[in-house]
Amino acid sequence: MGNKQTEIKDVQPIRSLQKIEDMKWSLKKWCSERDYILFLLGINSGLRVGDLLKVKTSEIQGKKVVSLREGKTGKRRTIHLSNIYEELDAYIRTLEGAEWLFPSRKGNNPITRVQAYRQLQKAAQMVDITVGIGTHTLRKTFGYWHYKQFKDIAELQNILNHAHPQITLRYIGITDEQIESNLKAFRL
Repeated sequence: MGNKQTEIKDVQPIRSLQKIEDMKWSLKKWCSERDYILFLLGINSGLRVGDLLKVKTSEIQGKKVVSLREGKTGKRRTIHLSNIYEELDAYIRTLEGAEWLFPSRKGNNPITRVQAYRQLQKAAQMVDITVGIGTHTLRKTFGYWHYKQFKDIAELQNILNHAHPQITLRYIGITDEQIESNLKAFRL
């Protein structure tokens, strides 16, 4: 795994709903429920993986809306969990009082960012996604599909805590995708 900045630039959102479903299947079948829930929470919240890994079970157990502090910005984010509540609740019940939502099998700590990366890579390879997958794929996928659904770049910029709308568009790959699409359709 390269350095953090290289990974953020190189990873892409998952732009296919079928590929998202393939990743969910692969994580459940070839990795673990923990890794599947990490993916599910990541693509539905837009939190950075570092923030996801620090979530304690007690912070979200039995809640459909939570407020979490982001590590990078220090800002509080309200996360709505109602769309994944049942799966999250069933998973938490299997943890038998574990402190961390994503516990490591070694000791009393959450899994590391490197471990999360490895599991995502493993799942992606199983479903023939060979490039653009990393831990930041979760956040970028959230951003991509939020934009596709609501077309509100200002709102998404605010959610992701970006300084400028152009940063957000580039971050989720819309700028390149839109340019490519426009160039294909361009004709005089």
